[in-house]
Amino acid sequence: MDTRSLGTDVPTPAGQDEPIIVAEGIGVKASWGHIYGPVDVTVRPGGVTLLVGSGGRGRTALLLTLAGRMKPTSGRLTAFGRTNKAHHLFSQAAVADIDEVDEIEQTIRVHDVVTEQIRWAAPWYKWVPQSRQDDLERICRPIFGDYSLPSMDAYVEELPELTAALFRIAVANIRRPPLLVVGGVDRLTRVDSAHKLLQRLVEVGRDQTVITADVNGGFADLPLRDVITVDNLTDDEFVRIDPAERT
Repeated sequence: MDTRSLGTDVPTPAGQDEPIIVAEGIGVKASWGHIYGPVDVTVRPGGVTLLVGSGGRGRTALLLTLAGRMKPTSGRLTAFGRTNKAHHLFSQAAVADIDEVDEIEQTIRVHDVVTEQIRWAAPWYKWVPQSRQDDLERICRPIFGDYSLPSMDAYVEELPELTAALFRIAVANIRRPPLLVVGGVDRLTRVDSAHKLLQRLVEVGRDQTVITADVNGGFADLPLRDVITVDNLTDDEFVRIDPAERT
């Protein structure tokens, strides 16, 4: 694993530079075979930690593990002061833009998604009415920044790809826990959209710790906290392929 630290100007709370996650040799195997691992990853608080590696189920599984949504079957994962306690990590993290967790039905309107997320986040005994424009503003503005918010009446399937990605992150991050794990920025088809998304995550990283991924290693002009090259994200038969031959 090669680690490249870039975020010298990323603010972190004084005296709080101790890692919030230390993964040592973690991996996941299913009954049908190897998914990923062994992997070593250290995540420091604040800013964006970018994992560099091939996309696919291995990288997705690693992101889900670092968010407490999947338990490693090998290795040691210490997160927020506890070791191999996925439930504790789960409570400290939000997961966004990963289809296995937060895929949004495409044929519904923005206001329905916002209403549903507010209801999930509210106490069970509290009645939550249909969402309004100020709810959209409150939930989405921290993620969107200066970018235009989607219309409340827009269908999710009609949103431009950057708007759709930012919207998924915003509604998934409604609780704003200490850790936000976001699916790879390379999921976006346009390079400028990926750059803008990562730029917004850098801003979000001023208040939360953000983990995301990219096959190309991000963009040199953005102040990322850490850029970590991660191997062993594919099936064993592919690990032996020379990296220059991979696409």
